[in-house]
Amino acid sequence: MQKKIPIGIENFKDLVNENYLYIDKTKFIEEIINDGAKVKLFTRPRRFGKTLNMSMLKYFFDIRESKNNKELFDKLYIKKSPIFIEQGKYPVIFISMKGIQSSSIENCIDL
Repeated sequence: MQKKIPIGIENFKDLVNENYLYIDKTKFIEEIINDGAKVKLFTRPRRFGKTLNMSMLKYFFDIRESKNNKELFDKLYIKKSPIFIEQGKYPVIFISMKGIQSSSIENCIDL
């Protein structure tokens, strides 16, 4: 079956389950755990995969549905990493401000 090109797909679970082409970026999870930083700041230009990467992190770490989420990583790098023992062990709060479009902070709060 030919893989689809993931134009506009920002949900990691959809990308894996719906057979989209995906360049494995799960080594990023290992790097985050091993870097020792207490705070993470992810900056990238527009359309550079920030939301998709954050979604991948959510599905990796989130304790909710951890058994189902574990399957998402079956064919990816992180599955063979010793870091995989961290999968599904933490509560995750995922907040995206991607859809907020306003000219001022006050208007954003009103949304």
